[in-house]
Amino acid sequence: MYALSRSLILACASALFSFSLSAASQEDSGFSGNLALTTDYVFRGYTQTSEKLAVQGGLDWEGAEGWHLGVWGSRLDFGAGDDAFVEVDLYGGYSWQINDVGYDLGLIYYAYPGADSDSGYDFVEVYAGLGYDFDALSMSAAVHFTPDNFGETGEGWYLTGGLGAPLSDALSVDANIGFSQVTPDFGEDYLDWNAGLSYSISRFALDLRYYETDAPKCAGSCDSRIVFSLSTAF
Repeated sequence: MYALSRSLILACASALFSFSLSAASQEDSGFSGNLALTTDYVFRGYTQTSEKLAVQGGLDWEGAEGWHLGVWGSRLDFGAGDDAFVEVDLYGGYSWQINDVGYDLGLIYYAYPGADSDSGYDFVEVYAGLGYDFDALSMSAAVHFTPDNFGETGEGWYLTGGLGAPLSDALSVDANIGFSQVTPDFGEDYLDWNAGLSYSISRFALDLRYYETDAPKCAGSCDSRIVFSLSTAF
C-alpha cells in the first residue's frame, strides 16, 4: 500500500493535492460539500480500491480571512486479509493571495478506521502550494512532507505540478505530474502523471482520466488505467 491523499473529487474544481489554492474571500466564506462515484480510487498512480468502484464525499468550511477546514472520506479495498475499509482525511490550513498568485499552507491527518492497530497506517502530512490563473491557462504546484509515512516507513516527500485549460464553458482539460521521494522501507522513488477531460452539467461534473507511473514492482496496482468519475458539489 502507498501513501494516500484526497482523491480528485470535483473535476470542475480540481487541483493537484488536493486543495484549493485561491485565497478565501468574504463572499466565499461558509460551508460546502461534495459527493462522488468513481470507477477506481487512484492516488499517485496507485489503485486504492483494487480497481473497484468507490463512493467518496466531503465537507469543507472556508472562512472570510483565509482559514479553511474539512473532512473527506472514501471507500477502500486493500485486498484480502486487510481490514481497512475506509479512509478519513481531516485537514486544515490557511490560504491567501498576492499579486494574483494564490498560496496555501496546511496539514492533513489520514485515518484508516477498521485497520489493525499494529498496521501503522495513520499518518500526518504538511503541505505548501501555489497557483496562478491566466484565464486561458491555470498552473499549480505543491510540496507535501510527512515525518513518518503510511505503514510507519519513515520520511516521505511528494512534489507535484499541474496545468489546466478551459475548452468551453462546460469542457476543460488538465494534466498533472508528481514525484514521490520515499525511504527503502516504503519502496522506490517514482514519477506519476495523469491527464483528463472534465465536463460540467449544472451541479454535476463528469471526469474521464488516464493515469500512469514509472513505479517498479507494483504487482499491477500501478498499471496504466482509465478512470471515470461523476461528482457533485453543494
